[in-house]
Amino acid sequence: MGAVEEWWASYHGKLRAALPDETLFLLGGRGVVRDEQGRFLLIKRADNGMWAFPAGGMEIGESMLDCAIRETYEETGLKAVTAVPFALYTGPEHTHTNQWQHTYQHVILACLITEVTGDLDPDPEEATDAAYFHPDDFPNQSPTMQRTLADLAEFERTGRMTVR
Repeated sequence: MGAVEEWWASYHGKLRAALPDETLFLLGGRGVVRDEQGRFLLIKRADNGMWAFPAGGMEIGESMLDCAIRETYEETGLKAVTAVPFALYTGPEHTHTNQWQHTYQHVILACLITEVTGDLDPDPEEATDAAYFHPDDFPNQSPTMQRTLADLAEFERTGRMTVR
């Protein structure tokens, strides 16, 4: 079974098939990995070619923290021990239409992923590349990436999680 068939057999695929024109909620996790040099790990997404933090939809039976850890592993090959939540994105401004014209309002928990082991080895169905970058050198400067970094900095300064 190919990736497309697997997706349509998944929870989100079945929900999308039942409600093809509706805006759906997508619950998920975002993993933010920082190395000793202060660089952040980004993946080049296989679906749209954009560089981003590892992230994806939560599966039935897992928590948002587990989702952030799993997605980071799937998209980078790095295993993590800890996911520290620092921001929750929930509002209507987090509504996006993807390249298949499916619209989702994302509810995403951003987590600082720590204690990682392994080698960078992204799953090619998820990411075509993975690399560390200093924020000034990010291949694309999307508002989402910059907001995530600002929210992480605020969390590290205050210890308070951001909810948007």
